[in-house]
Amino acid sequence: MTIKKVNLNITGMTCAACSTRIEKVLNKMDGVDANVNLAMEKATIEYDEAVVSHTDLSEKISKLGYGVRMEKAEFDIHGMTCAACSTRIEKVLNKMDGVNASINLATEKGLVEYQPGIVSIDQIKEKVAKLGYEAKLSQNREEQKDHKEAQIRDQKIKLLISTILSLPLLYSMVAHIPWDLGLPMPMILMNPWLQFLFATPVQFYIGWQFYTGAYNNLKNKSANMDVLIALGTSAAYFYSLVEGIRATVNPGYEPHLYYETSAVLITLILVGKLFEAMAKGRTTAAISKLLSLQAKDATVVRDGVEVKIPLEQVVVGDRVIVKPGEKIPVDGTIISGKSAVDESMITGESMPVEKSSGDNIIGSTINKNGIVQMEATKIGKDTALATIIKVVEDAQGSKAPIQRMADVISGIFVPIVVVIAVTTFLVWFFLVDPQNWPVALEASIAVLVIACPCALGLATPTSIMVGTGKGAEVGVLFKGGEHLETTHKINAIILDKTGTITKGMPEVTDIKYFIDGEEALPYLIAAERSSEHPLAEAIVDYGKKEKIETLEVDEFEAMPGHGIKSKIDNKTVLVGTRKLMKENHVDFERHESLMSEYETEGKTAMMFAIDGKLAGMVAVADTVKQNAKDAIAQLKSLEIDVYMITGDNERTAKAIAKQVGIDHVFAEVLPEDKANHVKALQKKGKKVGMVGDGINDAPALATADIGIAIGTGTDVAIETAGVTLVGGDLSNIPKAIGLSRKTMTNIRQNLFWALAYNSAGIPIAALGLLQPWVAGAAMAFSSVSVVANALRLKRVKI
Repeated sequence: MTIKKVNLNITGMTCAACSTRIEKVLNKMDGVDANVNLAMEKATIEYDEAVVSHTDLSEKISKLGYGVRMEKAEFDIHGMTCAACSTRIEKVLNKMDGVNASINLATEKGLVEYQPGIVSIDQIKEKVAKLGYEAKLSQNREEQKDHKEAQIRDQKIKLLISTILSLPLLYSMVAHIPWDLGLPMPMILMNPWLQFLFATPVQFYIGWQFYTGAYNNLKNKSANMDVLIALGTSAAYFYSLVEGIRATVNPGYEPHLYYETSAVLITLILVGKLFEAMAKGRTTAAISKLLSLQAKDATVVRDGVEVKIPLEQVVVGDRVIVKPGEKIPVDGTIISGKSAVDESMITGESMPVEKSSGDNIIGSTINKNGIVQMEATKIGKDTALATIIKVVEDAQGSKAPIQRMADVISGIFVPIVVVIAVTTFLVWFFLVDPQNWPVALEASIAVLVIACPCALGLATPTSIMVGTGKGAEVGVLFKGGEHLETTHKINAIILDKTGTITKGMPEVTDIKYFIDGEEALPYLIAAERSSEHPLAEAIVDYGKKEKIETLEVDEFEAMPGHGIKSKIDNKTVLVGTRKLMKENHVDFERHESLMSEYETEGKTAMMFAIDGKLAGMVAVADTVKQNAKDAIAQLKSLEIDVYMITGDNERTAKAIAKQVGIDHVFAEVLPEDKANHVKALQKKGKKVGMVGDGINDAPALATADIGIAIGTGTDVAIETAGVTLVGGDLSNIPKAIGLSRKTMTNIRQNLFWALAYNSAGIPIAALGLLQPWVAGAAMAFSSVSVVANALRLKRVKI
């Protein structure tokens, strides 16, 4: 079994009933697991390639009356010499899933239509390269944005036409108002055929989209918003047409015309759709903001010459020159130079980070004050920023479990509404006001229009889109809607010590001299420079910061578990434990209490002696991250129990826990037992979050109700977790929980008002207390209000 995952862009969906129908039909196919998101207009599908193909999926969606949108890309093709070349490239590309290519030898261009969720531009380039040719993108990648803008422009034009034609009909409604407003009413406006001329283009040109949508749904034994609108407006239009014919045949007959009802309804629905499209565009602002961070070009060294090239042409291994004030174009390693780099847009850290030869730097961050030369190690979709964008896009397209309820409701809602509308008509026509067609028709049309489930379908995905985007802006990446929903439930959190609470890198915390420090320190640094121990590295780094002169080491001996012995300038230098000092007859008893004090604080203390005389004491520790204590205090204020887990001995573990304010400690825990501690808390009824950064944390991250990975940690931990903290700042943990809580509150508000609106609106309409055009305005407003409420998340403080 080969499972493949694709994202397809779906066109033609108008409400939750559409997305639910597509999802239901796809999931009935063998080997298919589909998730359709109305707000993103996207289907995320996992399918077994041995059972079904991507073509089958596209055809199934098309048969339901919807489309799978293809994107176009134009390439410049280099290296072709004859027709056989272009034919070969075209043939191979057309064998790729989701690709339709046309290659022109004369112009040396290739026009490729492709489905973005199945194949990428980079994959198309790679396929051409494998054939021995070169493909370069010859147009920008703003197609999706252009497509949306074109849709909005088209909606605006149709709305303008519809408004111009509907206004005279709306004005004619004044004649039906029971009280005198004193407004002139030209009798020509009451002519049924003039009204017919105004209403017909609105009904069948502007409103044709609702007929096609309704037809496709009914053909596939389904019903959506289009069915309700087509039924309601058609009833008003054709009843008016019949009344106009009756008035023509019988000159004395007074016709009851409802052309204004159908025309104004369609106009109001277009208004709602336009506002909704514009508001939904703002929900993806986070992606646009991330994309805007990318550099557009890069200065590389080619054949010994500096040349500026578009970002897409940078390849792994290129030597890239980055000047002060420029964006670092791709991820890489500094070869030469030194600078401070502003990484705030990626990590959230406000202070610039000092970088020098050998340090890794992240693409799209800003080089502040020095010229550096770097080697490109990650480009395109592999860069840190591209990975973040992909995570946010996937999360925005995912579906939270709470959305399932709305899907179930919307799936059965439309047929029920049609039954209620028919029942309303029959009750009014036969019981309430017998034989009064106009009154019965008005009540049933109002029921059809007020009950459109658009708001219900938008309630969850719009909040998820805004919530995940807001998270990305502050350095919290949710991998999907289900993770965003689960995070708010946790009431216990386990923090791994090393690399999570602490920096994961030993540092010199204290140094005490018993002789002249300027004389003693160079000997300590020189002795440790020859050692490979992690603690020695910390001492050497301390020497670099203090700019200590290098002394030559004549002899060096490592004594595992005890320390080191060196010969420097004909002096014997010892660095290590009490035992090492005792064996070499170094007197240290009077300083024993200081060493014990360091050890009580969770530090590793070492003595150093020169020619048999105790020269000093140095303490090294994996220091606590700057914001750890405040972050843990915030977690406690959220009524979350905080635990620390570590393989360290209990004394060291409790010392670190005390520093940051943690009361519960799991010490001396083997890596394979971390997941068992998670399970133990879950058995006590806790919803557990696990925070870690290492490979050994992966099982616990997977076992926890929500795994939270430190972004500076290993790829395995990040891959396993449902939430990633980009910069490794622990203060982002309470932010993640706070954002999850606010997003879920927002979703519940949306669902409540969407359901309350329909629940209250249907009986009011059925009782004849709601004019159809008022129902249309209310229906449009409900969708816009749901999206507007979701957009409030952009402004919340977390």
